[in-house]
Amino acid sequence: MELRDGELILRAWTEDDIPVLAAGCNDPDVARWIPTIPSPYSEADALAFIRGEVAPDERSFAMTVRGTVAGGIGLRVVDQGHRGTIGYWVAASARGQGTCTRALRLLSRFALDELELQRLDLVTDPDNVGSQRVAEKVGFQREGVLRAHLRHPDGRIRDSVIFSLLPGELRE
Repeated sequence: MELRDGELILRAWTEDDIPVLAAGCNDPDVARWIPTIPSPYSEADALAFIRGEVAPDERSFAMTVRGTVAGGIGLRVVDQGHRGTIGYWVAASARGQGTCTRALRLLSRFALDELELQRLDLVTDPDNVGSQRVAEKVGFQREGVLRAHLRHPDGRIRDSVIFSLLPGELRE
């Protein structure tokens, strides 16, 4: 399955993407904001992810612009098909160009219109202002703070900020 918005295509990851996926997940900012990604991230980790061994119930997409991978985005449907949760990361070379905003809008539209989900969740680190801005541009609303939500590899347990998007709230 592919989702398209002009030059932006969300497509399935392939084994040809292993080097770029590993490089992206080894970016210090990606590791900082998404502590659940192994660090360091090996090509074996990338292969396991692409084969669906890491998150088998997630629809994971490579964000591509003109054939170049700009990041990754995924949707996991939970609560008997009522709710979904979305996560994403962007390669350093693609940040600040609106690519993630477009990708999040595209995947959210698919989730709400095609899958008929009634709620989408998105969780960010409280200090990840860039990710929060992306969510808000698409129409996600900040609901609050999940206290002591995520354990980081160094043992720290940090809060998270939760956002949600309901049908009719998507911003074009």
